[in-house]
Amino acid sequence: MSTSEPPSSAASFDPFRALLDEVGAFVYTTDRQGRYTYANRLVLELLGGHALEYVLGKDISHFFGETGNAALRETDRRVLEDGETLVREETNLIAATGELRTYWSTKKPLRDATGAIVGLLGISHDITEKKRLEDTVREQNAMLDAILENVDALVYVKGADRRFRYANQRTASAFGLPVERIVGALDSELMPVEAADRFWEKDRRILATGERWAGEETLFDATGKMHHYWSVVAPLLTPNGRPAVVGLSTDITELHELKEELRRQATTDGLTGIANRRSFLAQAEREFARSRRHGTALSLIAIDIDHFKRINDELGHPTGDRVLREFAAAVAATLRSVDLFARTGGEEFCILLPDTDGEQATVTAQRVRELAHSVVVDPVQADWCLHLSAGVASLRAGDDGFEQLFARADRALYAAKRQGRDRVNRSGDDENASSAR
Repeated sequence: MSTSEPPSSAASFDPFRALLDEVGAFVYTTDRQGRYTYANRLVLELLGGHALEYVLGKDISHFFGETGNAALRETDRRVLEDGETLVREETNLIAATGELRTYWSTKKPLRDATGAIVGLLGISHDITEKKRLEDTVREQNAMLDAILENVDALVYVKGADRRFRYANQRTASAFGLPVERIVGALDSELMPVEAADRFWEKDRRILATGERWAGEETLFDATGKMHHYWSVVAPLLTPNGRPAVVGLSTDITELHELKEELRRQATTDGLTGIANRRSFLAQAEREFARSRRHGTALSLIAIDIDHFKRINDELGHPTGDRVLREFAAAVAATLRSVDLFARTGGEEFCILLPDTDGEQATVTAQRVRELAHSVVVDPVQADWCLHLSAGVASLRAGDDGFEQLFARADRALYAAKRQGRDRVNRSGDDENASSAR
């Protein structure tokens, strides 16, 4: 091939032209001055749709101008002068439209029989749309990563093999591990087997049914603290066609604790920490129904602290509050776990005793009365002593509601007060036998 003048025609390439025109790539050759010695159909279209005979002998500047393609000319120089073979991404500014096209190009030197460089062979694939798509996907992935890393939730993908396919940073923090340690790991390698099996049973149902699941879940974090999550888990088909589940779990621990605190406040007396009247009556009704259904004993002790108003009036309400707290704590420490102890009024208390008959309940009431004596009312004035009156009542065959049992215990309590206070009176006992002194 001559280095000074182009071929007189493209006839020498005719056996190959049909093939090269259909390869889907830009194929061309130039001499050492960068003048075209061959161009296939795609190159001719890029150069303006000219015939090959018109293109031969002209360089790139004839079609695209002197400016805007300096990088291309530098690449060609390295091939033609330095003998490099280059495989790289290139851009080409189309002067007619001002469009910048991107190509993946292979350029290598053409040599004669002596090894001297006589020209350049170029094969380029237009990857402009692919590049734009990649840029779009990259941008979308960057935005998605930003969202997933900043969303206030654990986000993960788990395959049907129980291995994690994705985990955001919050998920990693929950496990106390870097993300790369989580991706690819089995769920049972990241959490206790019992918890992993529980989660997997739910995931397995989702994979089997294809139905989305939402609900509350609990998980211990890396420090051993229990967290409550509201989770939404849905089936997912990964790009490789394998089934998986994607989960989004929002930490609702604070909300759960607030809900529990509100529930506790709704059922607990704020001063003493034992059950309040509302909670007591609700639980007592259930216990009454259980005792009636199973034919078991049930007793109730109604308590009123004697002369409590005098404590408040003479020693002050803070002292009165302390006395109530200490009394409640002392009594609660002696009761069974099944017993229900509640503050039902200012200085009024009740103890519901399941599976307990009247005699046993009276013994308990006497013990509570004696406990009251041990509560220090005023550390300075030793003559202050806490006293209480108590009424005891037990379930009867004719009772059809807890209020009947409650009413009898209340009447027994006020009978004890009439008898002089600091005593226990059992419903049905005559007044002379009720003294506990």
